[in-house]
Parts: sequence; C-alpha cells; structure tokens
Amino acid sequence: MDKHNELEKVKEAMKEAKERRMYERYQAIYLHLKGTSMMAIAEILNRNRMTVSNYIHAYENGGLVALRLKHSSGAPTRLTKEQQDQLKQTVAYSVPHEVGFTAKHNWTLELIARSPLLTPRHLQSDGTLRTQLYETNIHARGSRSREATPVCRNDLSRFKKKLLNHEIDHLLFEDESMIRDYQAIQKTWFLRGKQRIIPTTGKHRGVKLLATVDYETGRIIWQEDEYYTAETFLAFLQKILAAYPTGKLVLVLDNARIHHAKLLQPFLKEQNNRLKLVFPPPYSPQLNIVEGLWKWLKSSVINNVFYSTVSEIRLRVGQFMDEIMKYPHEIIDRLCVRL
Repeated sequence: MDKHNELEKVKEAMKEAKERRMYERYQAIYLHLKGTSMMAIAEILNRNRMTVSNYIHAYENGGLVALRLKHSSGAPTRLTKEQQDQLKQTVAYSVPHEVGFTAKHNWTLELIARSPLLTPRHLQSDGTLRTQLYETNIHARGSRSREATPVCRNDLSRFKKKLLNHEIDHLLFEDESMIRDYQAIQKTWFLRGKQRIIPTTGKHRGVKLLATVDYETGRIIWQEDEYYTAETFLAFLQKILAAYPTGKLVLVLDNARIHHAKLLQPFLKEQNNRLKLVFPPPYSPQLNIVEGLWKWLKSSVINNVFYSTVSEIRLRVGQFMDEIMKYPHEIIDRLCVRL
C-alpha cells in the first residue's frame, strides 16, 4: 500500500464528506495512516477503542468503500400521544440544563433528538423530527448562515494544505470576546403562547475571554482575564506554547491592536522557529473558527438567560467549556469541517 497515495485519497474523501459520521470515519483512517495510536484516535473522536478498531479493520479489508454508512429503508415511526405530551412538557417548561444537558440553556433539534423519549426510528432526518415537533405544537424559526467568499476559502485552503503536508504541526485559530450579561434574545423552541420572559438589570457586566481552537483535533485552550492588554495576550501566547511543547504552530487571528503590540516582538522573535502569527484581511471573521465558538457559547448559555452576578456568568462559561471539550469530534464537526 502506497501510504502517500492513500493519505491523499482519504483527505479527498474528508473534503467531500457530507455527513458527520462519514467525516469521523475518514478522519480515523487519516490519523491511523499518520501513525496515531488507536487509543489516541479514540480520545480525539470520543469513541471507544473497539469502534476505532472496527473502522480500521473495515478499511484494511475493503478500502474506503467499506466505511460507507448503511441507511435503513424503513419509514419513520410517529410519536405516540403520550410521547408527544411528555416532549411538549419537557421543551415548553424546562431548559436543557434542567433535564440533564449540562451547560445547555436553549433547545435545538440536536438536543431534542437526544431526548430519551425519542428512538432512532423517530430520527430519520431533521425534517422528520421538525415535522413531529410541529404536530406537537412546538415551533421555532431557524437562523441564516453566510458562505465565505471564494478568496477567503482559498486563503484558508492554503493554511490547511500546509498542515496536511506537514509543513506545520498545528493550525490554531485565536480570538477574544466579551461575554456580557445582556446578550440578545434569540429564538428557541417553546409552547405557542408560552413565550419565555427574560429579566435584565440594564448594567454592562460580563467576562473577557481569550480562546484558541485546534483545526485538526478540536482542542480548545482558553482563559478569562480582567482586561484585554498586550500583557494579557503575551501571557496567553505563553500558555498556548506550554500546551503545545513541540512542533511548529500557525496562529490565525484578527488585526486587534494587542496582536501587534511592540511588547510582543521580543517574544515572537525568540519563538520565531515555533510560532507564526497569520493575519487574514480585515473584516473577515468567516476565516476564524473561534467566532463560531463564541456564537455557540452565547447561544447555549448566555442568550435568553438572566444572570444576577458576574460570578454566575463565569460559572456557566466554565461549565460550557468543560462540557464541549469532552467531545472534540463535535467541536470539529461544528466549527472546523465546513471551513
């Protein structure tokens, strides 16, 4: 087997994958061909070792074709009247974290699909689930997404190609965000006529966050600080390098003033062989996957929620980060795959 050619085939399959599960299977094979151990792959994908072993065994015996999913041809089963009533009560009168979904405060189709009331037969597609929710009188409106421009996609492809060709070892994205206690009200699922009312203090309180997301593994490094200063950012860069003690890193970040501070220059010069800062064109947030992390955070634990103290915000932010970092495959699928 020509490992280089096989790696190229797997990379192409990863690019063309339309489903998260297929991308996960291809990623497992890609990491395997690069020499990553089964245990390490299992940890990255949040799967057990046997599942990863099955992926690799199927690939070695039948190639990429053997990894394809086999879909059921049966028609989806409707919810019973009792299940409809139970689901209505849960979505209408509880928020996710109250029924076992840690650090989740707004209902999404994904969370509803994970309800123990629903079996795989109910979940043939998002459309099927949405139809059954409408029949239960539970409604929501979706948001819109904007596709990146061709120029931005080309720039990002260049960074990814360097990673795949081992010209760099880690491709990280970095950003900062102020998480305030008066975030916007957002749409969520609720019983018609029972709209949630969110109190507000009218004060401008919040926490300042810095974070990186690893494009290949979904790993997140983050911290909270009182101020955004050159000293703060320098300390965060040092934290990043401590978390990645070996290999060359490319850090994609915006053109904020603290990212160009003179204070950083001696450190950047000293770490020139290990760390390179890359600044995309101004006003191109679609090139930074950490923007998606902030939206995810605000949608999950900030929007539609009243916090009486900043300490509560810190607690919920920490819970959210701890929870999603248990599932790097979900981070990859949500933030990295479609870039």
